Amino acid sequence: MRRRPESAEERAFRESLRAFLTEKVLPHVQEWEHARLVPKSLYAELGALGVTGLQVPEEFGGSGETSFRYNVALAEEVARTGAVTGALQLHLNVVLPYFLAYATPSQRERWFPGFATGELVTAIAMTEPGTGSDLAGISATAVRDGDDYVLNGTKTFITGGIQADLVVVVARTSRDAGDRRAGLTLLVVEEGMPGFTRGRNLEKIGLKSQDTGELFFDDVRVPVANRLGEEGRAFEYLTANLPQERMSIAVSAQATCERAIELTRDYVRERKAFGTPIASFQNTKFVLAGLSARVEAGRQLVDAALEELDAGTLTGADAARVKLYTTELQADVVDACLQLHGGYGYMLEYPIARMYADARVSRIYGGSSEIMKSIIAKDLGL
Repeated sequence: MRRRPESAEERAFRESLRAFLTEKVLPHVQEWEHARLVPKSLYAELGALGVTGLQVPEEFGGSGETSFRYNVALAEEVARTGAVTGALQLHLNVVLPYFLAYATPSQRERWFPGFATGELVTAIAMTEPGTGSDLAGISATAVRDGDDYVLNGTKTFITGGIQADLVVVVARTSRDAGDRRAGLTLLVVEEGMPGFTRGRNLEKIGLKSQDTGELFFDDVRVPVANRLGEEGRAFEYLTANLPQERMSIAVSAQATCERAIELTRDYVRERKAFGTPIASFQNTKFVLAGLSARVEAGRQLVDAALEELDAGTLTGADAARVKLYTTELQADVVDACLQLHGGYGYMLEYPIARMYADARVSRIYGGSSEIMKSIIAKDLGL
């Protein structure tokens, strides 16, 4: 089925991005997977290509793009080429929106030029050792002391946390016995601030080139000038960006499904069993045909939701529906496609193996499948 036609500018961006990823990134994927991060210079190279400045206002060197379509093209091309970009998509899709929405003029002057060039990358520190999806349970504290906040706490599973120049920390600045969600504040911690240290680059099942760290804050003095938005309103801010965050995950999941089917179709045409191409077996045909129908449904769902996201009408419940559907589908598709590869599918030299490992976290981060179902059930009045 046809998708919304891309503009000439979108096509040109996609083509230049595909060429860059194929020529400059793919040859290094294995090396960066072993290193468990990408070189910081990659972000600057993508900045020169215009990627990191997509939504940064023009006066700071960016493109000032308001549509999410270019971010979608990035996610799709990364998935379809098999390239890696570290924590870049989290920076662009999840963290940057907070700066765009809540940064003061002086903060924009300080940070936006670096965002545009790719010299500054960010991370967001929400999860704590004892706090996952329950953001209201955050225990990291920030106590006002003159022109500073004194920040204490520990964060874990922080995507991009090892390399980030700026870390947006969600900390508790006050308590309200009647509202656990009140009293959370966003503070921007900069690399080199005394008391801010990074722990391990955590070893994961998949997404190995995307650094994921532990962060420690011991009496870190964060200037009030580094606060994003108003004190005590972080929960509201975080909730407002959830539809885009979840759509970014859904886009990658959908693109992965489509690539998995393409790879597997090509493989079964070439691979023989009992002297016959695997593609000739009825089971192979039926498995891929069934997956294709479900993936096409996912494509229509994702594209419709993207239209609403750009229009500002996508609800949190509908974003949850899209994330739930596409990430659960991703698990089914990649698993079935690996099975059709047989023993070779278990070997990391075949792309389907890495796709299988990388896919597992899609049903966890950005809100687990169980959280998505709870949101949908609430929307149903249950």
